[in-house]
Amino acid sequence: MEEFTPKQIVEELNKYVIGQYEAKKSVAIALRNRWRRQQLPEDLRDEVVPKNILMIGPTGVGKTEIARRLANLVKAPFIKVEATKFTEVGYVGRDVEAIIRELAESSFKMVKEEKMAEVEEKAKKLAEEKILDYLVPRKIRRFSNIEENETEESPAREKFREMLREGKLDDRIVEIEVEEKPTVVGGVIAPGMEDIENQLKDLFSSLAPSKKKRRKMTVKDAFKYLKQQEAEKLIDMDEVASEAIRRAENLGIVFIDEIDKVAGKSSGSGPDVSREGVQRDLL
Repeated sequence: MEEFTPKQIVEELNKYVIGQYEAKKSVAIALRNRWRRQQLPEDLRDEVVPKNILMIGPTGVGKTEIARRLANLVKAPFIKVEATKFTEVGYVGRDVEAIIRELAESSFKMVKEEKMAEVEEKAKKLAEEKILDYLVPRKIRRFSNIEENETEESPAREKFREMLREGKLDDRIVEIEVEEKPTVVGGVIAPGMEDIENQLKDLFSSLAPSKKKRRKMTVKDAFKYLKQQEAEKLIDMDEVASEAIRRAENLGIVFIDEIDKVAGKSSGSGPDVSREGVQRDLL
């Protein structure tokens, strides 16, 4: 989190949202307090709990946009959920714990994209070499029955490299080896239980071994695929997961919309699994 002052935060929000000065001031102060909390020793940090903010206003005045722009400003994980979509724990449907899982997933995706951007240039070079290996295989020379790659590039390979960088080979078809992940058939889980379905898919995917197969595609698509694969090999996924959890815990922003719809008391005519239980779970 960068060292923004409340005034700087408000000025930045003014570029995207008209008016709403009090709301901007409140979120700016709250964000600054989060930064101050990060400067405390770890034994004191847990004693300072970030406060929630209740924004009230009609549709279209900028409530969601203020929160979204604030998250983008400090590169914080952000999700928007609707309070009416959740049910009390124990009933069919999504419980409020799914909010934190979604926030962690959002944080993981954000950190992974940042790490992959850091190694993008190196991944490009590695992907380029692989594409050239498919287009112009390296010459092999033998010494005492031992095969070694030539250190010097052939003129043909250098020519193809130049054409590849200029985009002249984008439409050429090349056959590359791709990793085929096992497909898990969905649609067997009751509505509202998507989280369980996703967990089952992850479980079956991890149990079933991935297979490799050769697939034909354009050089442009192959380069994109290989660059993605090489970038994932270069980053430490354990480090990504650790940083993602840290950001979700300390910087994560959850925007809960339509909370007024579940704020009323039960009518008494029967159980309302989307009202008082959800209020309690959110608190």
